[in-house]
Amino acid sequence: MTASSALEAGLVDELLIHVAPIMLGSGIPLFRGTQHRLRLVETVREGETVTLRLRPTPNA
Repeated sequence: MTASSALEAGLVDELLIHVAPIMLGSGIPLFRGTQHRLRLVETVREGETVTLRLRPTPNA
């Protein structure tokens, strides 16, 4: 099951996304094909890495 499928099924309570300043090419979309509403709960910086804590919100 992909993250998008789990979000659409309502199975995700919280997401942690770690962002590091590394160039890897063109990149891969985190959520392909659908739109999800996420609320930023917290950001934590550890050195050059930032962790985003997100919670899904109901689509209105």
